[in-house]
Order: sequence, then structure tokens, then C-alpha cells
Amino acid sequence: MSQKVSDVVLARLRDWGVEQVFGYPGDGINALLAAWERAGNRPRFIQSRHEEMSAFEAVGYAKFSGRLGVCAATSGPGAIHLLNGLYDACLDHVPVVAIVGQTHRSAMGGSYQQEVDLHTLFKDVAAYLQTVTVPEQLPNVLDRAVRIAYARRAPTAVIVPGDVQDLPYTPPTHEARMVPSSIDRSGWQAVPSDEALARAAEVLNAGERVAVLVGQGAAGARAETEELAHVLGAGIAKSLLGKDAVGDELPYVTGVLGALGTHPAHELMRDCDTLLTIGSNFPYTRFLPDFGQARAVQIDIDPQMLGMRYPYEVNLTGDARATLQRLLPLLHRKERRDWQERIAADAERWEETMARRAAEPADPINPEHVARALSPLLPDNAILTSDSGSVATWYARHIRMRGTMRGSLSGTLATMGCAVPYAIGAKFAHPNRPVVALVGDGAMQMNGMAELITAAKYHTQWDDPRLVVGVWNNHDLAQVNWEMRAMSGSPQFLPSQELPDVSYAAFGRTIGLTGIRVERPEHVEGAWRQALAAEGPAVVEFLTDPAVTPLPPYADPDRPADAGTGGGGARAAGQRHGLKAKVQEFLPGGTGRPAR
Repeated sequence: MSQKVSDVVLARLRDWGVEQVFGYPGDGINALLAAWERAGNRPRFIQSRHEEMSAFEAVGYAKFSGRLGVCAATSGPGAIHLLNGLYDACLDHVPVVAIVGQTHRSAMGGSYQQEVDLHTLFKDVAAYLQTVTVPEQLPNVLDRAVRIAYARRAPTAVIVPGDVQDLPYTPPTHEARMVPSSIDRSGWQAVPSDEALARAAEVLNAGERVAVLVGQGAAGARAETEELAHVLGAGIAKSLLGKDAVGDELPYVTGVLGALGTHPAHELMRDCDTLLTIGSNFPYTRFLPDFGQARAVQIDIDPQMLGMRYPYEVNLTGDARATLQRLLPLLHRKERRDWQERIAADAERWEETMARRAAEPADPINPEHVARALSPLLPDNAILTSDSGSVATWYARHIRMRGTMRGSLSGTLATMGCAVPYAIGAKFAHPNRPVVALVGDGAMQMNGMAELITAAKYHTQWDDPRLVVGVWNNHDLAQVNWEMRAMSGSPQFLPSQELPDVSYAAFGRTIGLTGIRVERPEHVEGAWRQALAAEGPAVVEFLTDPAVTPLPPYADPDRPADAGTGGGGARAAGQRHGLKAKVQEFLPGGTGRPAR
């Protein structure tokens, strides 16, 4: 029997090693779905509840596997729904290919049902975008989409009209205007020139107080990064996307940098005289050293991302691990360790401060306590996903990475609603590892509850069926709440921020998951233990206090919430709690210290 174009789409994906495609059915891809049946569901079609979730699951899969994520959607609304997840892939530099249906060629331009100008729709987000109009075009278009997604660490899109999917497949021939293609993708590695490495070494060797900032691009260079810090007596700070790039067991690792980050990371940048940035596009310049204060070197595999954010003296284009391996022999070991010892002491004091903050009483549960209680219970091979919002602050400050733990969130787009689909993507990337999603109640109501159904549908296919969804239930869009106060001193606007009370644990139980609701702080640890020991997916819901402020790592008098503007109701309660939390820094063992 002759193959159809739809059959070759799936065969080509299999040849590229694609094992699953995250999607949702629709008549714009009916011929593809029929091909899936003929192919025995290879690659596996993973059915989400919504195309946006399909895209997020492909992003989560790609982030945690290092392989290509693939999603599929029908024409019109299905294609539109993919956009948010594809933008997440674009801004966080993740390889994803979208296979998208389109109305039949004979109807295009006729305002037909579900006809959308997909090239206009995707042109900003896709690094490569083509419509397959004849069978001979397919191999080249699909192969290029895969290669470019990998090479540029970006989303690409292949549009296949419904009638083209159903055509008999004929390969490109050896003649004019035909473009043959091939599958192989040999490994490659970019490294800087010897001259550039020598200049970088000169800068780093001259420094007395070296700070290292690592992002997700340093994830494959953990051993080399740790060795560099040991040689230079440096401290390490991490971007949110780089939280799992190095472990938190090392005494000179100061945690996450930025408004959601730690006081020691802030001090590391404030007081260093030399900065090395590895694999990070950290965008918040105000948290980096003052201009002119530090000589700086940057390493990034993408030359387009070099030289931004800070006046770097040397920009090294290359893979982080390969570059550090060539740089390390050029570095001189610093005998004085007082800078690194000070950093370690600051980090230790901060941990004590965080423990005291988490122990502060709240009504009914301190949200910091929820994250802090989880951290030591996590298996060393756990994968964590965090949603956007105040929960990202608790993830950044209280979850300590160790062993082979992984973690991620929507870094640059900072979109809500990604944690649960990320977690599902992670489970298909690593079905033998436990996954924990940290989610606020706003994100759960946005789309997380529906995607629990996907977890219930597929968990029997995972070797380790544990997928724990932890929900911070405070009936409030807390991050928006505090941002309004910080930016303009605006009072709480309840019609936009107050959320209806939903029992997420009860919902989980209705679809066959373990559901645990926690209303008292003394039950928090036991609930996490029960969820982590469950024989399948579990939803553990904590009733937390919306008045606990996600304070920045230092007080900024230009931000009214930091400076302590007055107010009433929950706002005043939050400021009282925020003041108590800030005081913890100046108690014995706290992190408060004068600038130097």
C-alpha cells in the first residue's frame, strides 16, 4: 500500500528519534490522526486537555530531556492556542517543533471555516516556518524544522494543509527545483579562540573578589563551574533558570539572584570586583554590579546573546563545558580565601534567616513554611516545576538543589499555568523519576485543574507514577497584589485579585488521584510525606496566608511596598508580617550588614 504524506510525517519524526507528540485532535489534522492509527501510535500521541497545554508539555519535555519537544494542533483555533507555549519555548531557548493543520488548499483565501493566516500568526515566534504544499517538499521542510529547532534552541512550525496530508507520498527526485534532504545530525561544539580565552583568563586572574553568575546554559558544566569557583575562591549566584545548574550543598553558592532571590546573592554582586556570567541572559541589570565596579567576562553558546546586560570586557562564544575546560588550565589558584569564606558565612546566615521567616506564625499557614518543609523531603533525583507568581519566590528561596535534582519554570515569559503541563512533559522525559509541581491557586484555576486529568490518564505508563502537585491556596492572586503595591502603592483591588475558594484536593479525588487538604501548619510535613509516598499522582493543597509578603532581598526606598507605605486590611497585615520578616535579618545570625 502506498504511503500518504501523513504517514511520512510520522515516519520522519520516528527517524529523528521523536518518541511522543503532545497534541489535541481536530479535523484539520484528521489525516494525521488516521496515520497515527496505521502507525500503531508511534510516536505516541499524548492527548492534553488544551493545545496550549500540549505546547507547554513539549517545552517541559524538551527542558528536562535535552531533546526535541513536538506538539501538534488542528487549524484555526488549535493553532492559535499553541502560541503561548511556543513563546515560552522561544524566550527560554528550548527546541520545539509544532506540526499544525490548515484548511484545504482549494479553500484558502476564501474566508473558509477555521481559515487563519498561519504565517502571520507564527512569524514572530517560529525560527523556521513553512507550509508543505506538495508531497515532494515534505522531507526537506520537516528536517529543516528539526535541525533549526536544535541549532537555534527555538520553536519552529510546519504547516500541512488537510488535503496535502491525504495525498500519496512521492519523494523529491533528482532534477531541478527539487530539494533532497537527510536525517543525520552529528554533534558539534563551539569553543572560543585561544586569544579570547587568554584575555578572559587575564581578567579573572586579576580579580580579588570574583563572582560567578550561572544560568541554564551552565547546566552541563556543573563540575567545571565548581572547579573554577574553587580555583578562584569565587562565590556563585544563579538565575532562576539556572537554579539547578549547580547544587546548593556548596557553602559558597548564594542562591538565586534578583527580586525573587537571596540577600547573599545580592551582596555577592554588590561587593565583587570581577564577574563571570556563564550561560545566562539575566535581564535585570539593577541586580548586577554597578557599571565600572567590576571587570566582566561572559560565556554563551549563542553569539547573539553576548555583550548584553553588562559592559563585558571579554565575550566568549562557546559551549559552557567545553569553554571552561579550556579556560581552567589558564587560571591561577588564589591563595587567600577570605572573600569566599565571607560569602559562605553570608549564605549560612541567610539560611538561618529563611528558617526563622518560615517559622513565623501566619493565618492559617505560612506559605514559606510549605516550601521549606518540602525541601529536605525531596528525593535526590526529583524534578521540580514551579509556576509563576509568589510560589516562584518560595521555590527560589527555600528549595535547595542537591544530587541530580532538576527544576525549571517559565523564566523570561513568566507565564502562568505552566507548572502542571511542564511536570507531565517531565514525566514523559523521565518516567522513572518523581516530579513535583509547585502551583498557586490562580494558576490551578487557569488550567492546572484540567491538566490533572491528563496526569490521571497517563500515570500508569510511567515507571515511577509519582507526580505531586502542591497547591498554595490563599484565595488571592498574591503576586499581582504585591506588585501593585510595590509599583504604585495601590490598595488591594479585590474584584480583580480575589479568587473563589476551590478544593483542589477534592477535585483530585474525583478523578482518582490522591487528594490531601492541609489547614494547620503542624500537618504540612506529614502531608508532603504522604503525597511523595502515594502510588500515583497526588494533589496536596495548603491553605496559606495571602498577607505573607514575597519581600525582595533588600529594601528599596523607591518601591512603596518595600519602604512600608500605610494601608488597611490585608495590606496592613501584609506589611506587619513583612516588617517581622525583615527584622529577622537583623537578629543574631541574620543577614543584615552594612555595604562595603
